[in-house]
Amino acid sequence: MSKTNLEFKTEVKQLLDLMIHSLYSHKEIFIREIVSNASDAIDKARYESLTNSALLEGDKDWKIKITTDIEAGTITISDNGIGMTRDEIVSSLGTIAHSGTKEFLAALQTKEVKENPELIGQFGVGFYSSFMVADKVTVLTRKAGTEKSSATKWESAADGFYTVEDAEKEGKGTDVTLHLKEDEKTYLKEWEIKSVVTKYSDYIEHPIVMDVEREKDSEIKDGEKVKVIEEETLNSQKAIWLKDKSDIKKEEYNEFYKHISHDYTDPAQVIHFKAEGTSEFSALLYVPSNVPMDIFYKEYKMGPTLYVRRVQIMDHCEQLIPRYLRFIKGVVDSSDLPLNVSREILQSNRQVDIINKSITKKVLGTLTDMKKNDSEGYLKFYKEFGKILKEGIHFDAGRQEAISELLFFQSINKADGAYISLQQYVDAMPEGQEDIYYITGTSYDQVKTSPYLEAFKEKGYNVLVMLDEVDDFIVGGLQYKEKKFKSATKGDITLDKGNETEKKEAEEKYQALIELIKDQLKEEVKDVRLSGRLKDTACCLVGDEGDLDPQMEKMFKAMGQNVPVNKRILEINAAHPIFNSMKNLFEKEKNSASLKEYITLLYDQALLLEGSKIKDPAAFASAVTRLMVREVDKAAG
Repeated sequence: MSKTNLEFKTEVKQLLDLMIHSLYSHKEIFIREIVSNASDAIDKARYESLTNSALLEGDKDWKIKITTDIEAGTITISDNGIGMTRDEIVSSLGTIAHSGTKEFLAALQTKEVKENPELIGQFGVGFYSSFMVADKVTVLTRKAGTEKSSATKWESAADGFYTVEDAEKEGKGTDVTLHLKEDEKTYLKEWEIKSVVTKYSDYIEHPIVMDVEREKDSEIKDGEKVKVIEEETLNSQKAIWLKDKSDIKKEEYNEFYKHISHDYTDPAQVIHFKAEGTSEFSALLYVPSNVPMDIFYKEYKMGPTLYVRRVQIMDHCEQLIPRYLRFIKGVVDSSDLPLNVSREILQSNRQVDIINKSITKKVLGTLTDMKKNDSEGYLKFYKEFGKILKEGIHFDAGRQEAISELLFFQSINKADGAYISLQQYVDAMPEGQEDIYYITGTSYDQVKTSPYLEAFKEKGYNVLVMLDEVDDFIVGGLQYKEKKFKSATKGDITLDKGNETEKKEAEEKYQALIELIKDQLKEEVKDVRLSGRLKDTACCLVGDEGDLDPQMEKMFKAMGQNVPVNKRILEINAAHPIFNSMKNLFEKEKNSASLKEYITLLYDQALLLEGSKIKDPAAFASAVTRLMVREVDKAAG
């Protein structure tokens, strides 16, 4: 096939434009990104060659080589890994395989990423960082096990287009050549390359080599020096997870984390342990300091890198950790699993189950210790990852108690929005309070003034504020210290059980009016009753105990899910003067048009307080205006 001119997909054009025109402060990370890709290609070739030796092509000496050409102004990073076919290189470099592309591109323009462009590696688009320093990039690649004439040459000047043409390549693998911009020639210098490799890629398992010029004593003439070219290995290649913890410095742990996570910040916690007994493995795991920007995209790849006796088997082994710990990064090296293990085998492998349980216990134990010994650090972690961690309450019933101890929430008794644990909540419960009360919402400021809390505040009961969409779903069936969680916006709330006589009298007093409201709103609500939660507000809408929270309903609808229609219950505050006035009007004129209008207004008001839309905003506005006119006329005499 001859040379073909192709156009980048729109999102790649936008990405390249950001790379070229943004003034990033750490441009050297392009070396790390390309070296990391080269290492992945070698890992894949080494793994596939276990069952297909033809892929080796007689070359078992895996390595990544960096070559510079001062005159041409180029730096080339080569590997003898798996390589790519023509279709694969077009697919890999012509588009971004990411469903959240718009959000991703928006994230790349944020201050956080502009100051730390290393974060682009989290999105798997590190190759494009080449264009921060190069005005043209050439990729020559050949798939392992194919003829040397089946190579492909890819080239682009980041002008919105790229070319692909057939080529020849003697060895398998990929060469990435960067034609450096005039003001980026510093990356041709030996010391600069060594510095970057040491900083970012020291722990790459395969040798990263470079030809260097050295002076040596002449073997011909004594006392004379001669210049020779030698291939020098730039990285240590140490399998850090197999070393003893006492031999590893904090800086080494941190740099290895940055290498595997493509994160530029130090981790919040390091978890390094060796398991012996029914399953032997080493694990080096990290709790990140900041939530990855792509963690809520469906393509997010979770799970530590899996090694079997130092041979990398897969990048992300999701079977090794539960989904609610998907933020954990690291490596696991097993002595028991077979080298030819597949994802299918992993799903039903007893050794993998043992490793999963061991890792889960270790991570939860580390977080528990962190909460106990570094409350400030733990709270910072929780604000980043609490939304994910609490999923374990629902998905890991056997560890509900352990996970519950790690949860924190804001509450209405903490005016500054401070977080408290469930234990702190229970310890402060006044005598007579039997349940743990909570309220959901979208912001703390919005929730703390909610009318649903009026009776709780008067009684001195604290209420937990839950702002994540899944909170109601997660804590619905939870118990903590034998206390149930009860929503402040659902079910029948009776905080003052000594007022039963007073409540019964109010029900008798307003029975006829309640029946009228029920009849008028029978298509909208399932019931009308007196409220035990309102003190100042006239009315509100509540759900039954098992109903979906309004926030959950909105979330499911936004996801395109069919949500069953659950009518709400209208609760009215018998102590509010409006109902005495309505009762008097009802007794005077049962079919009063004004009375019907007031009932509709009350229902619309309840919808607004709940955060829902009213059916006819224009009619609501007109009714309110008419009421205002009446009051103004009355005041004017």
